Amino acid sequence: MELLRNPIRPYAWGSHTAIAAVQGRRIPTEGPEAELWMGAHPGDPSTVEDGRTLTDVIAEDPERVLGAANVRRFGARLPFLFKVLAAEAPLSIQAHPDAAQARAGFDDEESQGVPADATVRNYVDPFHKPELLCAVSEYECLCGFRDPAESAELLSRLNVPALTGTIELLRQDDPAQALREAVATVMTVPETLRGALLDQVVAECAQLAGEGPGGATYAMAASLGKAYPGDIGVLLALLLNHVVLQPGEAIYMPAGNAHAYLRGVGVEIMAASDNVLRGGLTAKHVDVPELLRVLRYEVLPEPRVAAVEVTPGVREWPTPMPEFRLTHGAVGGLRESVTLLNGGPRILLCWSGQVRFDDGVQALTLLPGQAAFVSADATGPVVATGFGEFFQASTA
Repeated sequence: MELLRNPIRPYAWGSHTAIAAVQGRRIPTEGPEAELWMGAHPGDPSTVEDGRTLTDVIAEDPERVLGAANVRRFGARLPFLFKVLAAEAPLSIQAHPDAAQARAGFDDEESQGVPADATVRNYVDPFHKPELLCAVSEYECLCGFRDPAESAELLSRLNVPALTGTIELLRQDDPAQALREAVATVMTVPETLRGALLDQVVAECAQLAGEGPGGATYAMAASLGKAYPGDIGVLLALLLNHVVLQPGEAIYMPAGNAHAYLRGVGVEIMAASDNVLRGGLTAKHVDVPELLRVLRYEVLPEPRVAAVEVTPGVREWPTPMPEFRLTHGAVGGLRESVTLLNGGPRILLCWSGQVRFDDGVQALTLLPGQAAFVSADATGPVVATGFGEFFQASTA
């Protein structure tokens, strides 16, 4: 078991309080802190106490650290990336490629000689990036396409004649065709027309914001319009499910699903990749043709994933992905200990209190915001004692 030092990504949308508060540091922080990365992604790996990166630790003996079965399945790499996300402002509307799209896109950009750090690069690695987000505070997000008929009704309440064609496309009988054509229409509005169109949309949304039908969604769009004037992502947002998660609720975003995280604090686990195709609400690179190619034009009627209790005091949010598994536990009071049954490799994150973890070889006590890595060669299940809440990231 190794105590980890984990990098913090200072993206502009990050919080000046959330991650520092969990770790017990002074707030507000000087700059925004958006993501705490825990893992071995080469873009920003965690380090162990002797200064080696977790990437280097794995490279020295992959089968011992990861387990022979995981090396056969995923290669000599940690297949998941674990994060704390603290959004004070909206992230971009985005989607991630599936495994075949990621490999083809990465190979194509490599063959063209696109520099790895180029701002116009879409594929920085050859891996897919499905992800699961669990809220630890109220978390507002956009996730997946709603029924296009519902989106048509939402747009029809806006007094914006320029949306008539989009509304008609959304009312087609075939939901996939309706979404494909409507999204393409929205994303290819000429630049010369976008400003006036979005001004009208935002003004109408502000008028309808409130408690009536769609009031919360209109308020969301009006807020996005003020933050990102002239950004077509504001209109795209009106086609997505608008969800406010409560602590302990989670959403799963498979490849190709459009989504955006708007505000809140959560823990996220994903396949270890940093491939992002953006569609708006950002000043970063937006590649509309590639986004339209990667998107899945399917209705996501319920993006939430229900938690399942796996042992007393331990629950998880199941997904179909073999690369990752997210577990939550709590100890203290009447529950003196919790046993985490699935094996390594795993990352343990203390969220509150003071939790002692014993992997059969050694024990380590973690404070809030601290994390530890457990190799696959741990002799037995990890047992948690003490008091507080924690999360575990592992392979499935």
